[in-house]
Amino acid sequence: MSEAQRWFTGPLPVQVETLQATSVGAWDRYVDGHRDGSFFHLAGWHEVLAAGVGFNTHFLLARRGGLVVGVLPLARVRSWLFGDALVSLPFCVHSGLLADDADAAAALLGAACTLTRQLGVDYLELRHTVAQTNDWPAQGAQWALFSRTLAGSDEANLNAIPRKQRAVIRKALSSDLRSTADADPQHFLPLYATSVRNLGTPVFPARYFAALWQTFGARSRITTVWAGDNALSSVWSFVYKDAVLPYYAGALPAARAHKAFDFMYWALMCESAEAGLQRFDFGRSRVDSGAYAFKKNWGFTPAPVHYEYQLGRAQTVPAPRADSGVLALASRVWRHLPLPLANRLGPLVSPYLA
Repeated sequence: MSEAQRWFTGPLPVQVETLQATSVGAWDRYVDGHRDGSFFHLAGWHEVLAAGVGFNTHFLLARRGGLVVGVLPLARVRSWLFGDALVSLPFCVHSGLLADDADAAAALLGAACTLTRQLGVDYLELRHTVAQTNDWPAQGAQWALFSRTLAGSDEANLNAIPRKQRAVIRKALSSDLRSTADADPQHFLPLYATSVRNLGTPVFPARYFAALWQTFGARSRITTVWAGDNALSSVWSFVYKDAVLPYYAGALPAARAHKAFDFMYWALMCESAEAGLQRFDFGRSRVDSGAYAFKKNWGFTPAPVHYEYQLGRAQTVPAPRADSGVLALASRVWRHLPLPLANRLGPLVSPYLA
């Protein structure tokens, strides 16, 4: 047998290319069909990150014999505080490597490492629900995921919530609150801007939310809670496969006394179950934060997010951002900014905190 014959009888090699407009459909079909494919792997994030915050994206697509066998979406984030990095993906919970087999995974990781060197960035950061590498540096457990199966009835879903939180929900349900399903983010945006300012976090640019709606509007649900004619809280959720993902939420300070957040998430849970969705994906929260405790109180069990690194110019893995004294000080100052000023300055800062 000749060398050429021997090559053709073996497995075809894996080729890695960057995402093109003509490959978007193939990319998303692969993500949809992969067991671990998530909303955050969809090709639409290329448009959201490019148009919404001006990031350069590098979405890597692996093929074997013309068939897609893996994807790895990446975007470059330059920050004076956290360095210059390739991240999979900024603003996303987990959107790391998806591959059919070890060869496809190795080809994508190799291409990502080569890109890290070519661009001269400080490091490559991959976010996974399951660790993908054995020898890459990693951060300790800083973030946790919260997800749970939805039952088919409101009673069963309520009984799955710990007793103390059930009492809070029942109290909220006995009030005069009501929820609406909004056709656009009109009510959501001012509530979100107020909420993040009060938490000491810069708001995202308006063009980012416009890009989100343009790209993922068909997958979006916006639920707003009202007391009379006053909107108290609102959550922007995405629907993907069998899950609802409440992702961005905001509220006025008065929402706490009204239990509007509890009312809102319970309404979303009931609506999702009624629509036939089978999973409530509560997203990620920093370990031991207020949001982390809130989700645990709802009976969700935390699962780790694995942050894995390949170092470029940097000599060490980046420190957890919660440990940054500069960031903590800036957050305290930001809480006291007048809201119009925070809304004006926030879009200039937030893209670099991804």
